[in-house]
Amino acid sequence: MRLPRRLPRRLPRRLPRPRSLAGQLFAMQVVLVAAVVAGCAVFAYVTDRAQADETARGQVLAAARAMADSPSVREAIRTPDPTAVLQPYAERVRHDTGVDFVTIMNPKGIRWTHPDPKQIGMPFLGRTAPALAGHTFTETYTGTLGPSMRAVTPIEDGGRITGLISVGITVDRISTQVTEQVRLLFLAAGAALMLGGLGTYVVNARLRRHTHGMNAAELSRMHDYHQAALHAVREGLLMLDGQRRIALINDGGRELLGLDDSAVGQPVAALGLPVPLTGALLASEPRVDEVHMTRDRIVVVNTRPVVGGERRGTVITLRDHTELQALSGELDSERGFTQALRSQAHEAANRLHTVVSLIELDRVEQAVEFATAELELAQVLTDRVVGAVAEPVLAALLLGKAAQANERGVELVLADDSRIDDGVLPASLPARDLVTILGNLIDNAVDAAGGGSAGAARVTVTALVEDGVLLLGVRDTGAGVEPGDRAEVFRSGWSTRGPGRGLGLALVQQAVHRARGTVELSQGPEGGAEFTVRLPVTPGGGASGGGAVGGGAPGGDAVGAGASSAGATGAGASSGDKFGAGASSAGATDGGVAGAGVAGGGAGGAGGAGGGVSWGRGGSS
Repeated sequence: MRLPRRLPRRLPRRLPRPRSLAGQLFAMQVVLVAAVVAGCAVFAYVTDRAQADETARGQVLAAARAMADSPSVREAIRTPDPTAVLQPYAERVRHDTGVDFVTIMNPKGIRWTHPDPKQIGMPFLGRTAPALAGHTFTETYTGTLGPSMRAVTPIEDGGRITGLISVGITVDRISTQVTEQVRLLFLAAGAALMLGGLGTYVVNARLRRHTHGMNAAELSRMHDYHQAALHAVREGLLMLDGQRRIALINDGGRELLGLDDSAVGQPVAALGLPVPLTGALLASEPRVDEVHMTRDRIVVVNTRPVVGGERRGTVITLRDHTELQALSGELDSERGFTQALRSQAHEAANRLHTVVSLIELDRVEQAVEFATAELELAQVLTDRVVGAVAEPVLAALLLGKAAQANERGVELVLADDSRIDDGVLPASLPARDLVTILGNLIDNAVDAAGGGSAGAARVTVTALVEDGVLLLGVRDTGAGVEPGDRAEVFRSGWSTRGPGRGLGLALVQQAVHRARGTVELSQGPEGGAEFTVRLPVTPGGGASGGGAVGGGAPGGDAVGAGASSAGATGAGASSGDKFGAGASSAGATDGGVAGAGVAGGGAGGAGGAGGGVSWGRGGSS
């Protein structure tokens, strides 16, 4: 049994791709040019034909009237044989005027002259009644020579009509003349069509290059996708034309650069952007992941010139780096706090070993005196900060920075007039901005004081609220800033400590600008730099918002650098979750001593001593 042959599967026919926009325009323009040329040719033909008829009519009228008014014609009619005189005269006039026939006849219509001598003496073919009535008229009539345009006029002699004259041009001759003109007209029309087609082809070839051979539907779809993508992308996108003007900018670009809709069409140099950022946007070479600052943000700039035989513009992308930079700053603070905690834990372990050793030597009183003296030193700064600065974010920042400064041999002092009550900072002043401003100023002051003169290295911090203004002042005992450099210290990348630095003070200025405040640099009383920041606040306007600024304590939600329990010789420790002085629990198994901590007090456990972490002068705990 033979199985039926399997028919090959037919693939669906692909629909032909629509003609490109340039091709469609080319076809339309060719048809339009051809229609215009043809219309002009027809109009010219009709006009020429009418003009030829009018010219022939005028020519025969003029010749007929001139002969009718000739005295020699009237005298010849009076002779017995008018034909003998008038025939040569009529032929001479016919040749001179270029008409086809000149017929002179008597009032009865009998010809005296004719181009064909055989027709002399024969009746005239055509109307004569209007001429016999004294009128000159024209008509188209078919005579012995065929259809002709003729004029008939009377010959008057002494007030009576003695004869008639008919002058005519055949229609064939008129048509021949029109045909010659039309031939030239069509040659001109053909040349115009060719030139129009060639020009259209050149224009459309250029259009095809610019549209990349796409048709109208593809261009419309691309435009819709372009607009959707432009507004959907969160990153900033700018396109500059060859004259460095903004040709296109999306919503993200306007937000990052602080521009409005009127920016399109303006030169980049006229936008009022920072000079380094303007230079990056106008650069002729590509820029990759360059960090620049605007008034309110930190942006990462990438540029790429668009070149197609000539410089056509630049494509620029912008990424918001503000949040990432803030997180990086917080990470740096975390690392600093971690190093401080490790150092404090190491120092605390040494002192705890000393206390334990004194207890093992049965010198309990000396152990208590040693531990108490250390705790009193550590508690002084904590009590001073907590008593003056009730805002937990600033208090925790100051204590953490004090620990870092002490590790580097710099004393951090809180001015006596410092006073910030809890709840006076408004919610519009983010805690992150406060940390950015005060933290970077203290870091720069510590660096300057640590590398200054051989005398005491000290940083003095002032923090107070008066007259609705938050005043933050930081001064150091370093070498200060040269007067010529004071205008440059807030520029991103400016630093006296080598490349890769110079962002902290720029961030300070940006955060101050966001808070609508001011920052000033002057020379302090001890010769170092003094920074003064003034931020407007509303008294009683609400808390600034807490949140962990440093590393939070495990198991707790303390504000600041976090609590860490340092144990020694198997001593157990537990961390509290309150900011303030740690709760001591004396009288453990071996007489444990509880330390006053910054972010929570540790309770002594069995078999050892537990201590909370505290930062004081000299790094003691």
